[in-house]
Amino acid sequence: MSEPLILLTGATGYVGGRLLLALRSAGHRVRCLARNPDFLASRVSADVEVVRGDVLDRQSLDRALAGVDVAYYLVHSMGKGADFEAADREAAENFAGAAERQGVRRIIYLGGLGSEQEVLSPHLRSRHEVGEILRQSGTPVIEFRASVVLGSGSLSFEMLRALVERLPVMVTPRWVHVLAQPIAVTDLLAYLAAALTLEIEGDRVFEIGGADQLSYGAMMKTYAELRGLRRLMIPVPVLTPGLSSLWLGLVTPLYARVGRKLVESICHPTVVRDRSALDTFDIVPRSCRQALVEALRNEDKELATTRWSDALSSAGREPAFGGERVGSRLVDSRSIDVAVSPRFAFRPVARIGGPTGWYFANWLWRLRGMVDLLVGGVGMRRGRRHPVDLRVGDTVDWWRVEEIRPHEYLRLVAEMKVPGRAWLEFKVRGHGDGATIRQTAIFDSAGLGGLIYWYGIYPIHALVFRGMLRRIGEQAVAGGLAESPHVEPATEGSPEPPRERDDRANREPKA
Repeated sequence: MSEPLILLTGATGYVGGRLLLALRSAGHRVRCLARNPDFLASRVSADVEVVRGDVLDRQSLDRALAGVDVAYYLVHSMGKGADFEAADREAAENFAGAAERQGVRRIIYLGGLGSEQEVLSPHLRSRHEVGEILRQSGTPVIEFRASVVLGSGSLSFEMLRALVERLPVMVTPRWVHVLAQPIAVTDLLAYLAAALTLEIEGDRVFEIGGADQLSYGAMMKTYAELRGLRRLMIPVPVLTPGLSSLWLGLVTPLYARVGRKLVESICHPTVVRDRSALDTFDIVPRSCRQALVEALRNEDKELATTRWSDALSSAGREPAFGGERVGSRLVDSRSIDVAVSPRFAFRPVARIGGPTGWYFANWLWRLRGMVDLLVGGVGMRRGRRHPVDLRVGDTVDWWRVEEIRPHEYLRLVAEMKVPGRAWLEFKVRGHGDGATIRQTAIFDSAGLGGLIYWYGIYPIHALVFRGMLRRIGEQAVAGGLAESPHVEPATEGSPEPPRERDDRANREPKA
């Protein structure tokens, strides 16, 4: 084929996942390297080649790089323990050797900003060392060095968001006031894509960043302004990186060991000193405010297309109580299998609310509606326009239809009074012997009050939503039986009763 072949590593990570979408949209041929191909293959289109491999396995890299024209190196070992520098070093040496043996024309690498004249953190030092190892291979390398990446779902954005949303008063250590040069993920992807066809000889290192230099504290203030929140920051001279990482682990989505490496990196200024990227590329970087506005706008859609925590190297599990924290949002998701087609499985979902009710504990729903009326909300009085048909914009009691796809998907946004924003969605997917109905409640907490609200009602919430899903499954099976004249309920071929599953380990990211 005439179209050059691109190898993408790190496609399960935040930047790699976004870059994969951009490359495919531009019509490029892409091969992805994955330790677990099944995990990635289920999330990409059929025209993306996924091969099994590991940067720590030399033989797998030779197979993956065979016939490749350009390779993106977007992997790191930040989620590992104390030996992450050695793992990064070995991985880079393996990749560089395989790229040279297979005749790869160019390697594009994403590293980190930071002056080599300073004593860098282990993480930034390792990022620079990886770039140097790749350049020693003899394969031309374009290395981008970036600071904070801001986009819906990025590690830095989720940390900013969680801190500002959850803490009206923040004790800020010294690292909060160190300068950085945040870059919008949209601009970062533009640089990575442009490097494919950049006419340049040999190796180049480009420092890239957004339009302004500011501290994490200033970023938090900007975020608070955009969200209409008032926050008090009290600077303190103490709070070591170790203590800071534990603090971040308590109030943000970061795992403690990832948080420590991040804090250690923030202790050093990460700003652009070499502005040659602005002259070489036709890209005008966004400001921090513009990047945050864009990230918040995307958060109002489905949860970010990719998230930093999607990477397989980001280990750690959230406790079951209260659902799962996905970024700053709280997500309670469960599913049930039914032995009927998606058409029958979706039918009770489309009838929800209004005269049909909510299938389980309707008196609790009515009680919640009365409370909502007392505090100035819409309550349950609005019902729905039609008992069966739903359209975007329709009211369903205190919800409004935000999106609907027949026999497949329903998304409701809450219009009741809550300390934050809430959604309820249903997704139906067919499989060989029936369908799976997934029900997901999402809550975007507005500060500490929202968290108290969510965790305070969670026991009732879990009881009601579990019962509702079970009854929806029963209704789906009953509907399938009623309209299947060739199958009697007592025969061997009759639809099985619904089977509820606990899918926390395999949950899809959604909003």
